[in-house]
Amino acid sequence: MHLAAENEQYLSALPELAGSFKDTRIVEFIFLLSEQWRLDQSARYHAVELLERFMIKQVEQMWETSRGSVKGDAQGQGSSWSSVRDRIVNTFVLRLVSCVQLASKLSLHYSRVTSDTALKFLQSLKYSYSKQELLESELAVLNTLQFHINVSTPLAYLELLLEVLGHNGCLLPAKPLHQMCVQLLDFCYLARETIYDTLLKITIENSTPSKLQLAKFLTVKEDSMLLAVGIISTGVFILSPGCWEQVVEHLNCITGITPQSILEFSYAVLRRILGSPAP
Repeated sequence: MHLAAENEQYLSALPELAGSFKDTRIVEFIFLLSEQWRLDQSARYHAVELLERFMIKQVEQMWETSRGSVKGDAQGQGSSWSSVRDRIVNTFVLRLVSCVQLASKLSLHYSRVTSDTALKFLQSLKYSYSKQELLESELAVLNTLQFHINVSTPLAYLELLLEVLGHNGCLLPAKPLHQMCVQLLDFCYLARETIYDTLLKITIENSTPSKLQLAKFLTVKEDSMLLAVGIISTGVFILSPGCWEQVVEHLNCITGITPQSILEFSYAVLRRILGSPAP
């Protein structure tokens, strides 16, 4: 109930730029860096969500500041925004590393990214930051997010739903299914645009969505509960197809998400996996 309420609250006040910083290259960078630093599964998803939320707030704040300093001059606003963009680009990798660091500190895993480790990595990319600058970057992320950094990730939704399914008597291969679902979650993060593009076209039954339809679909793309439900459905379909209908019914009862929506999400994921229309 708490996760569902948190999800609904986030969707009700969704920023216009939501999802803008979940580009495949950014997600892959974070995943590979988390793997290099031997962080647990939750840390990499947490880092993606922290970076997304921080960057959106930072862009909004910097844009408002630039607009306030240049009023009524279109050319001035253009040059001001260009300056803002340059500042964002120049500090982006540093902010990304800071988000991974913060995620590692929030994780229950024994591994934590130290300043020395982070600086060594940045130096390998030819950045010459100091420990003070690294600390200031972490503080910048914390202050911008008003220290609200312990956000729930889709992995938390996924694992809790798997527990509820087991409690409700669904006889599923627990460990293999969990492993499959985590792999599918990684896949959905990395193939995000293609999967949701397919899902949108299925939903509206049209290959050329309008701007209004794209705007309304943003809440679907950011719905962590739908993502978790769709991944579990897909994982069960792959591992235990005989149980699939029963599991979809259970997921519908638990979350209120319709069987049709669950089916459509699984179809979009399977189609992307297979590279062709799924069964």
